[in-house]
Amino acid sequence: MSDMLPPAAGLPPKPHSKKSGHAPSPAAVNAAAASFAALTANLDYLDAASVEQVRQAYRFADEAHLGQLRNSGEPYITHPIAVAAQCAAWKLDAQALMAALLHDAMEDCGVTKPELIERFGAPVAELVDGLTKLDKLQFNTREENQAESFRKMLLAMARDVRVILIKLADRTHNMRTMGDMPRSKWARIASETLDIYAPIAHRLGLNQTYRELQDLSFRYLRPWRYSILSKAVSKARNRRRDLVQKVQQEVEAVFAQTGMQVRIAGREKTLYSIYQKMDDKHLTFAQVTDIYGFRVIVSSVTDCYTALGILHQLYKPVPGKFKDHIAIAKLNGYQSLHTTLVGPSGVNVEFQMRTEAMHLVAESGVAAHWLYKTNDADSATAERLGTKWLQSLLDIQDETRDAAEFWDHVKVDLFPDAVYVFTPKSQIMAMPRGATVVDFAYAIHSNVGDRTVAAKINGEQVPLRTELRNGDIIEVITAPVSAPNPAWLGFVRTGRARSKIRHHLKSMAQTESESMGEKLLTQALRAEGLGKLPESTPESQPIWDKLLRFTGNRTRAELLTDISLGKRVASIVAKRLVVLLSENGEKPDALLLTRERYTAHESLSQGAVVLDGSENTSVQFARCCRPIPGDAIVGYLGRGEGLVVHTDDCAVAKRLKYKDSERFIAVDWADEPVRQFETGVVVTVKNSKGVLARAAAALSVAEVDITHVDMGQEGEQDATDLRFLISVRDHAHLEVALRQLKRTPSVLRAARAKPAS
Repeated sequence: MSDMLPPAAGLPPKPHSKKSGHAPSPAAVNAAAASFAALTANLDYLDAASVEQVRQAYRFADEAHLGQLRNSGEPYITHPIAVAAQCAAWKLDAQALMAALLHDAMEDCGVTKPELIERFGAPVAELVDGLTKLDKLQFNTREENQAESFRKMLLAMARDVRVILIKLADRTHNMRTMGDMPRSKWARIASETLDIYAPIAHRLGLNQTYRELQDLSFRYLRPWRYSILSKAVSKARNRRRDLVQKVQQEVEAVFAQTGMQVRIAGREKTLYSIYQKMDDKHLTFAQVTDIYGFRVIVSSVTDCYTALGILHQLYKPVPGKFKDHIAIAKLNGYQSLHTTLVGPSGVNVEFQMRTEAMHLVAESGVAAHWLYKTNDADSATAERLGTKWLQSLLDIQDETRDAAEFWDHVKVDLFPDAVYVFTPKSQIMAMPRGATVVDFAYAIHSNVGDRTVAAKINGEQVPLRTELRNGDIIEVITAPVSAPNPAWLGFVRTGRARSKIRHHLKSMAQTESESMGEKLLTQALRAEGLGKLPESTPESQPIWDKLLRFTGNRTRAELLTDISLGKRVASIVAKRLVVLLSENGEKPDALLLTRERYTAHESLSQGAVVLDGSENTSVQFARCCRPIPGDAIVGYLGRGEGLVVHTDDCAVAKRLKYKDSERFIAVDWADEPVRQFETGVVVTVKNSKGVLARAAAALSVAEVDITHVDMGQEGEQDATDLRFLISVRDHAHLEVALRQLKRTPSVLRAARAKPAS
C-alpha cells in the first residue's frame, strides 16, 4: 500500500472511503488511461477473455480510487497499474493481475470482500484479502509482534505464492517512488525491506527484484554512503569502459570463430553488494575486483560447458573461482556455471554461462513457474523453485502455535548458505550450512528423524551432531523403538528438524503426564474407598463434565496432566469425585477404605504410587539425594514440575515437608525396575600414579556405568577424594560396587555420597 495526500479543503470525502483526495484533472485521467494502455501491451501472453477480465478490474479500481492522489501528485491508480505491470512481466495469470489492480481497494476504498467475490470471483477476492492483511502488518514493533506478522505473511505465501509475488511488486514500486514520501518514513520502510522482503525475494529466486530492493533500501538507509559509492562506481565505469568493450569484442570474436550461437550481456555488481563486500572484508573500493562481469546465454546445457572451455582458452582462470551450479542447483532453483578469468591489464572478470530457461529462473525464480506454463505443482521444476520450502512452512505451523517459536524456526531457512550431500542411492540433497546428520534425517522424512540412532558419513560411524560437508555420502541408521532426544535441540540447524523434535517431545511429555495423573488420581480415589476411576465413556461423561466444571479444566486429559504437574491436588479432586459418584449411586467400599487408610504412610493422605523407572519426563529423581531402588522414598508434587522423588532422610525433602506437607504423596519402588538409576560415590584414595584407572576398573568389574568423575583440586596432598556419578540397578548393586572399590589398592575409603543438608 502507498501513502496518499489528504483531501483538499472544501471537497466532501468519497462515501465509504478512508482516504480521498483532489478530483483529478483531465490530464491526470488521460495519464492513467495511457498507463493502462502500456500495461495492455504486456498482456500478449493472455487470451482475449483474460485481458477483458483484467480491464474490468482496472475500471473498478480506477473508479474506487477516483479522487485519490499519491504524494507525488499523480492519480493513485498509477500505483496499482505499476504493480500489475511488474506481475505481467513475471507472466502471472489474470487472477493475479486483477488482484494487483484491486490490492488497495478493500483497505482504502471501503470495498468489501463479498463485493469482490460477486464481481470477480472467490480466488481474486482471497488474493486481495491476503494482501490487505499483509498491508496491516507492522514489522518495526516488538519482537513478538514481528514474529506474529512474519507467521501471517509466510503462511499466506505457503497457501498461495501469488500473494507474496504481488506484495513484492507492490513493495518494489513503493521503494522506487519513496523519494516522494516524508523523509521520516525512509529508515523504517527501507530497513523493513532489507531485512524481510529482499531475503524472501532471494529465497524465491527473484534475483532481479532482490538486487533492486537491496539497492533501493541502501539508497534510503545510507544516503551519504550510497552517493559516494555511486560516484566511485561511475568513475570506475568510465575508466574501464574501453577495457570492458575490449573484453566483449574478444569474447564475441572467439565465439564467432567456433560458430556457436551465444547472447552476451554485461553484468555489473550492485552498489549494495559492493558495500557489503567492503564492509564484511574490510576492503577499500579499489580492492573490490569483481565489479564487472558477463553473462553468456547459450541454447543448451552442453553448450554451457563448451563455452566454459572456450573462455578458459581465451583467458587464464583464477584458481578456486569456478562453481558449477548446473550440476548442483542452489536451493532457490538458480543454475549457472560461474568462473572468474584474468582479463586484459590483469583485471578479474566474472563470467556466467546459462541457458535461456536458466536465465529465466535466475531472474524470475518462483515466478518462472508461470512462465514455464507449468500447472503440475509437484513437478521437479516447481519443487526446485521453492514450492517445497513454502509447503514446509505449513508443516511447521501445524506443530508450532507459538509465533516466536515459529519465527525462530523460519529465520534459519530464510538465509540459507547451502552444502550439498548425497544419500546412499546418490540422490543430491541441499542442506543449510551447519546442518547436522539429524537435520539430514528429518529432511528425508520425519519418521526417519524420529527413529534415528546412529549414522555413517562416507562409510565411517560418526556422532549425530556431526556437521555435513559438501560431497558427504550419509547413511542414517534407525531403530523402531528409538525416539528424539531433547539434547538434539542443542545442535540441529533447520527449522523443520527443530519443530519436529519439539512436537514429538511435547506429545511424549503430554502422554506421560496424563498417565501419571491418572495413576495419582486412582491412588487418591482408593484412599477414599473407591477402586477405580469412571471410564471415559458416554455413560460416564456427565460425571466427568461436572468434575471439570469444579476444577476449571476443559478436558479429562488436561485435568490429569494438571494433577501430574502438581497444579491440582489429587486428594481434593478425588473427594469431589466421590461426591459425584455417590450421587450416581456408587458408594465407597468400607473394606478398601480401611485397608488403604491403615497401610498408607501415617503422614500421607493417599496410597502409594509405584515407580519402575519408565515414567521419563513425568517423574524427576531429585539430584540433591539421588534415590535408587531399595531407598525409603517420598514424593513431592511440585507446582508445575510434576512428581519429584526424594529419599526419606533428604534434608531438602524435610524442609519442603515442614512448609508444604499436603503436597507430599506416598511412593514406592516396583519389584523389578526397568532401568538403572544414578547415584553418587565418594572414594578417598592415596595420591599415586594410576589410582583413577584402578578405581574405574573396580567399578567396571562390578558392572557399573560411570557417568561423571570429579577429581577436585587437591593435587599436592597425600590423599584426595574422587567423586563418581554411577548408574546402578538398586541398593544391592551399589553395595557390590562399594565392596569392589574397598578391595582396590590405594583406596582408603569408599561410601555413597550423602545428600546436601
